[in-house]
Amino acid sequence: MTISEIFETMDYGVAPESAAEALAWLVDQGDRFGHFIDGAFTKPGKGFDSRNPATGEVLATLTQATQADVDTAVTAARKAQPKWEALGGSGRARYLYALARLLQKHSRLFAVLETLDNGKPIRESRDIDVPLAQRHFYFHAGMAQLMEEELPDREALGVCGQIIPWNFPLLMLAWKIAPALAMGNTVVLKPAEYTSLTALLFADICREAGLPKGVVNIVTGDGAVGEMIVAAEVDKVAFTGSTTVGRRIREATAGSGKALSLELGGKSPYIVFDDADLDSAVEGLVDAIWFNQGQVCCAGSRLLVHEPVAEVFYAKLRARMDKLRVGSPLDKSIDVGAIVDPVQLNTIAGLVAANTAGETHVAATELPSEGSFYPPTLITGLNPADTLMQEEIFGPVLVSTTFRTPEDAVALANNSRYGLAATVWSENINLALDIAPKLASGIVWVNGTNLMDAAAGFGGVRESGFGREGGWEGLSGYTRAKGTPKPLKDIQPNQGDSAPTDPIDRTAKLYIGGKQARPDGGYSAPVWGKSSKLLGHASLANRKDVRNAVEAAHAAKGWSKTTGHLRAQILYYIGENLSARADEFASRLDDMMGGRQGAKEVEAAINRLFTYAAWADKYDSQVHGVPIRGVALAMKESVGVIGALCPSEAPLLGLISCMAPAIAMGNRVILSASEPYPLAATDFTQVLETSDVPAGVVNILTGPQADVAPHMAAHMDIDAVWGFGAKSLSGEIEKASAANLKRTWVNHGLARDWMGTAGQGHEFLEAATEIKNIWVPYGE
Repeated sequence: MTISEIFETMDYGVAPESAAEALAWLVDQGDRFGHFIDGAFTKPGKGFDSRNPATGEVLATLTQATQADVDTAVTAARKAQPKWEALGGSGRARYLYALARLLQKHSRLFAVLETLDNGKPIRESRDIDVPLAQRHFYFHAGMAQLMEEELPDREALGVCGQIIPWNFPLLMLAWKIAPALAMGNTVVLKPAEYTSLTALLFADICREAGLPKGVVNIVTGDGAVGEMIVAAEVDKVAFTGSTTVGRRIREATAGSGKALSLELGGKSPYIVFDDADLDSAVEGLVDAIWFNQGQVCCAGSRLLVHEPVAEVFYAKLRARMDKLRVGSPLDKSIDVGAIVDPVQLNTIAGLVAANTAGETHVAATELPSEGSFYPPTLITGLNPADTLMQEEIFGPVLVSTTFRTPEDAVALANNSRYGLAATVWSENINLALDIAPKLASGIVWVNGTNLMDAAAGFGGVRESGFGREGGWEGLSGYTRAKGTPKPLKDIQPNQGDSAPTDPIDRTAKLYIGGKQARPDGGYSAPVWGKSSKLLGHASLANRKDVRNAVEAAHAAKGWSKTTGHLRAQILYYIGENLSARADEFASRLDDMMGGRQGAKEVEAAINRLFTYAAWADKYDSQVHGVPIRGVALAMKESVGVIGALCPSEAPLLGLISCMAPAIAMGNRVILSASEPYPLAATDFTQVLETSDVPAGVVNILTGPQADVAPHMAAHMDIDAVWGFGAKSLSGEIEKASAANLKRTWVNHGLARDWMGTAGQGHEFLEAATEIKNIWVPYGE
C-alpha cells in the first residue's frame, strides 16, 4: 500500500520484523542441537523438529534426551552444587547480574527467536517476555546478595529439576532458574518440546557469562524426559504446566522427600461491575484473553458481567474483537499470532465445536491461509456448569455469563476447581477491595490484568497448584532450614496388665465441633503408663469421624474473618487456663511417658501459646515494590482447614505447636493426637472448652494415625495436611493429596526438636498462610 492509500482506507500497514539474525544464529549452530550439560553442548543425537507455528517451516532439529543424558546432567549439577553454594551470595549475584546484562544485550535476538518458535506477536515477546525475564535475573541477583543477611538460617536445597511449558518459554525459564541459582542451587531444566530454542540460546549466554560448569544444564525432549527428571536424584521438582500432569508428578514424588512446587492450570474470572469504566475494561479484556493467543494459565477466560451493563458491554466487546488483527507474528502491527502447534489448534477447535450452549461470536477478522491460527471467539449466555465455563481451553476463546449482586459475582468466580488469578473492574475502590480478598485465587488484579513482576510472587490455590514464584515468598521453595535432622524414633504404645490407677473412670472422647463425641466406630483402646498401669481408654477415630470434624471445621469458617487481636486474646486465654492446671498435665505426661520431663513440656506448651498469641496480630502482610504506579499487596490469608498428624514424642507440646500457629492465622484444625500418648490431648479438650474457642475451630481425634491420615489427605474439603508422625505416613499423605492438590508439610521420618526453635517460628506461620497478591493501580 502507498501512503496515500493508507490515508484513504485507514488500514494498518505491515511492519515486519527481520528474522535474519535469529535464523543466522540457528545456521551457526548447524540447525541441530544437542543438550547443554556440564557447561557444553553435547553432540546432536536422534531428535525431532522444532517448527514455526505461523508457517509450519522447520527451524531446527533438537535431540530427544535419553535416560543416560538426564543422569549425566543430574550428576553434573550435583558435582557443581557445593562449589556454587560456597561462592556465597555476593559471588552468585555477580553471575546473575551478568546473565541479566547479556539478556539485555541480546534482547532482540531472544525476542525474534521466541516469536519464531512460539508464534506469539513480536511486540509481546519484545516488550513483555524478554524485559520481564531480564527483571527476574536482576531481582534475584539482589536476592543472592542479601541472602546471608536476610536469610541466615536458610540454605540451598541442592539440585533442582525444572520442567517448563511452551506458552512463555524464556520467561518461565527465568522464573525457575533465577531464584534457584540465587539461593545456591544448581538446575537441570527441560524446556517444552515445542519451544526449546530460547532455552538453548540462554545456554549459549551462560557460556558467555562464564557460569561455572554444571550450574545450569538443559535437556530437550518430550514428556518422557520430564518423567525422567521427576524420577531422578534431584532435591526439588518445579513444574509449570497442566493440572493433569501436575497431579501425576505429585503422586510420583510422594514419599521421596523431594521438595515440590506446582504452577498449574486456571479458569480465571474477569468480573466487570456496572460502575466500571467499560471501555477500559474492554481493553483490559483484550489483554486478559487474547494476549499470547489466550495460551496463558492466568488468562481472564471466564467473563462475569453485571446484568445492568451486560448488553452494552457485550456490544463494545464484539466491536473491539472485530478490529483485532490476526496474522504473521513477526508483523509488529498484529494483535493475535499463531497457536503453538496444530495439535493445540485442534484441541481448541474441538472444545468449541462440541459446545451447543450460549451464543457464539467469532471476530470478523481475516486469518492467514497457512499456519496454526484461530480467530478470537466470544461465547455468551453460558451456565456456570457448562463445560466451557469449567474447563481450561487454553486458546483465544472467551466464555461469559452475568451476575446480579456482588455476592453472586463472588459465588460464580469461586465456582471452579482452579484458583490461579482473578480480575475485578470497578471505579468503586471500596467494592473492589471488598471483593478481592473473597476470591479463591493466588493473585487478583484491580482495574488491570496480567500485571507481573519479579518482586511479587505468582502462584495459585486449589487445583492451580501450590508454591509461589517471585518475591520473598518464592524463595522458601528453593531453600530449607540449615542443619541435618536426625531420624525419627519409632515410639510404640506402652503395654501392661495392671488395674486402673483411678477407680473412677474418666471417659476420653473425641473433640468435634466444640463437644466431646463418641467415636463412630464405637471402639476404644487402653492407654498404659510407663509403669504398666492402666491410665484410661482413648477413642479410636475412623474416616466418619474425620468427615464429622471437617463439617464442624467448615461450619466455623467465620473464624477466618475474625481479627488477629481477637484470636490473640483467645490464645492467651488458652495459655492461662493451661497454666492453672500445669501440675495436673505434668503429672499426666510423666505417667504416660515416664521420667520427670512433664513440667518442662507443659511450660514450653504455655510459652508456645503465648508466642503465637503474640504473632496473631503481628505477622504482617507486605506491600511489594513493583514497577507500576500502584501497589501490589501481598496479603497473608489463612489456608482454610488444616489436618495435622501431631508428633508422638511430644504429646502436649507437639499438639499445641500444630494447633496454635494454625488458629492464630485464622485456620480451623483437625488434630490427630499423639498415638502412643493420647490422654494429654483428651485432657486438653477441657481447657479448650473453658477458653472461649468457637465450636469447630479445633477438633481432636485419637487413635492410630494410619486410620485417619489417608482420609485427611484425600478429603476434598481439607485444604492442607501436616504430618509429623511415622515416616510411612508421609508418602501416603502426599500421594492421596493429589486428589485436590492440597498443600502438604510432612517430616519424611525426620525428627524435630519440639522443645527448641525448630518447633516454632516463621516456618509454621508460612505453612499456616497463603500469599494473595492484590495489584491496585492508581491515578487518573
